[in-house]
Amino acid sequence: MLINSNVVVHPNLKIGKEKPFSAHFSFSSPRNKIIIKHRRNLLVAAAQNLEMEQKIIILNKRREKLVGVLHETESPQIVVLCHGFRSSKESKLVVNLARVLEEEGISAFRFDFHGNGESEGSFQYGNYSSEVEDLRAVIEYFTGINRSTVAIVGHSKGGNVVLLYASKYHDIGAVVNISGRYNLKKGIEERLGANYLERLKKDGYIDVKLPGGVQYRVTKESMIERLNTNMHEACLSVDPKCRVLTVHGSADEDISVEDAELGFAKIIPNHWLEIIQGADHRYSKHQDELAAPVLKFIKDCL
Repeated sequence: MLINSNVVVHPNLKIGKEKPFSAHFSFSSPRNKIIIKHRRNLLVAAAQNLEMEQKIIILNKRREKLVGVLHETESPQIVVLCHGFRSSKESKLVVNLARVLEEEGISAFRFDFHGNGESEGSFQYGNYSSEVEDLRAVIEYFTGINRSTVAIVGHSKGGNVVLLYASKYHDIGAVVNISGRYNLKKGIEERLGANYLERLKKDGYIDVKLPGGVQYRVTKESMIERLNTNMHEACLSVDPKCRVLTVHGSADEDISVEDAELGFAKIIPNHWLEIIQGADHRYSKHQDELAAPVLKFIKDCL
């Protein structure tokens, strides 16, 4: 039985520090009346948005608490958003997509995989299969309260997780893969060095260190799990009725756009590809350009 804490959390509303009104400020002037009305409207809109964000706790199959935020619009359908490697539900990209969906009247749920963000559990490198099961717990929770998950959306590693989910469980009609990696054997040397396999064989683990200390540990077992995760085979197992959108930035230096063009687009049968020109891996300057095709795709799937 999955547990919902129904805890409603309103993050602190951050309002820029106002300069004190000048002695010459006139409340009655037409221009200042417009300014005051505009500021009041902004505050009301912000408060309404926060009221629609509910913190929910769901147990995964290991009885770990997964913490998420529901952007509630009371729509019968839910879109579930999955973050990337060593990220969280609070990433700018995930939060922005959730709010864009909310503005269109579509409920969205963003959550932390176990070992990330506010969720319980220890962080593990790789861990694709366990994160698929975290996503399964979330979808089953909403199914249990008569809310259907119309689409699952994942960024970076989260893109891999949503595709792996669709390859194992055929209960989702739409998948959005944002900048996922097609070949999981790539991208490892850049983080761990060319001799990572020899080091893992010798020591059994590699500690990844950044300024401030050890950031995370890569174990031999977690590496084996990643190397054995075959996205090609997984994509072949996605139900042909499931619609898949892949979005990738042309200037992505973390994961090449070729993963989208020569990988996912070539192997997934019911597939749409959207390349965002000039966008990097995090869509730092292209949040609106990312949101537009994702929103259109999801609305077409409703």
